[in-house]
Amino acid sequence: MPKGSNTPVPTTALRVDVGRRSGPGVPDADASALLLTGGKVRSDDDFVFYNQPAHASGAVRHEGKRDAGGRATDTLLVDLTRVEPGIETVILAASCDGGTFGQVQDLYIEVKDAANGTVAARFDSTGATTETAFVLGEFYRRQGAWKFRAVGQGYSSGLEGLATDYGITVDEPQHAPAAPAAPAPPVPPVTPPVTLSPPVAPPPPSAPPAPVRLTKVTLTKAAPSVSLTKQGGTSGALHVNLNWEVRKQFSGWAGKLGRPVALHSDLDLDLCALYELTDGRKGVVQALGNAFGALHQPPFIHLDGDDRTGAAANGENLTVNLDHKHLLRRVLVFVTIYEGARSFADLHATVTLRPQHGAPIDFSLDECTVPSTVCALALITNTGGGELVVQREARYLVPERGVSPQRTVDHAYGWGMNWTPGRK
Repeated sequence: MPKGSNTPVPTTALRVDVGRRSGPGVPDADASALLLTGGKVRSDDDFVFYNQPAHASGAVRHEGKRDAGGRATDTLLVDLTRVEPGIETVILAASCDGGTFGQVQDLYIEVKDAANGTVAARFDSTGATTETAFVLGEFYRRQGAWKFRAVGQGYSSGLEGLATDYGITVDEPQHAPAAPAAPAPPVPPVTPPVTLSPPVAPPPPSAPPAPVRLTKVTLTKAAPSVSLTKQGGTSGALHVNLNWEVRKQFSGWAGKLGRPVALHSDLDLDLCALYELTDGRKGVVQALGNAFGALHQPPFIHLDGDDRTGAAANGENLTVNLDHKHLLRRVLVFVTIYEGARSFADLHATVTLRPQHGAPIDFSLDECTVPSTVCALALITNTGGGELVVQREARYLVPERGVSPQRTVDHAYGWGMNWTPGRK
């Protein structure tokens, strides 16, 4: 559809893909959404992006990225049935990380029905030069229904400038002008002393809300590791999230209702962690055998639950208590297929590590081309010099016949544990 045009969209759950051509030297592109009333957000909570991936109403969720076949997409799920009545517009934006949109080819936004994959709207954005952010489109209410408009408005000030335009308070250094020198106070006239009652102190002002943090770290094959210590993220809780989607429709169990497997009704991936403490103790945190771990006692790692949806806002979540980092030698986060698929082929996953302090870290898994049922995701290592390092692994492993996925990843990383069969 051409720039400036609009089209009706169904009032249902919609999948919004911000896509581009991928390749060496091509900057990354991130999708985001802003929920507006009167052209502005009501608060910073109405901004959904990689550091704030879900709206409190459940209407908008950042699903994550995938890269396959030379095409990269970042996805938002917008459920128009859950948009609050006071929200008039949902802005759909993209920002460029590490370059400008003039370096990005074939940028587009595509809106699909999340249930059946039917395309409701698509806008191909062309002619970008120095822009580092774009409002690509918007959903807006019209006479009780929803429409999509192709916008294509560029910003050279990045996500910060775009977000600030709509009322977001951004946690970025601002260069405020120097305050003018105060004039000398006038000399008061001499008057007889007057007895006054002591003044009543005004109530202390309420603390302003914390500004939105836009920084992030994306790990790649070329830059696979980052120091949590240098990022300032070595205390508090480190949350590890895995979310996924299925790209293709399979036959048999997957196609029993003639619809894509993206509904996740049969698929069960398990997020797990092997750990080694500085005193030599080793173990595993996983749903299998109800080995969910503990946060405030060894191993200082806890699996929040066993989710079967792959949703970014919930999904599989694991927490590491970094307040006890001096007792952790290494932690290997990995994922296994418990049931619902024979390999990771056509499963596209995004891993996000969110330290309580410091920038979030994310990366996408490469396309799987081997019959793998276990994938090593990230290795967190205490180097012994007070530094914590996160290493992107993204390593698909193929278990030998009769060997469990857990034993396979143990052998690959030399953990040296004894394994017995378990079940959920």
